[in-house]
Amino acid sequence: MCTELMWFKSSYSDGEGAACVEVADGRGMVHVRDSKVAGGPELALGASSWRGFVAFARTQI
Repeated sequence: MCTELMWFKSSYSDGEGAACVEVADGRGMVHVRDSKVAGGPELALGASSWRGFVAFARTQI
C-alpha cells in the first residue's frame, strides 16, 4: 500500500457514508480505493487501463 499518495474523493459522492471511490496519481499509476476503507486494499492501474475505466464509467451515468 502506498501511504504517501494524495487521495481525492469522487465529486459524485452524495454525502457522508455514500458508496464512493478515491483516486491518487503516483509513480505512473492511478491508484483507486474505497473512500470508506482508507486502510483497505487499493487497485493500481496503468494510464491506458485508467482511461478505459473512465470511458466505461461515463457510459454508465
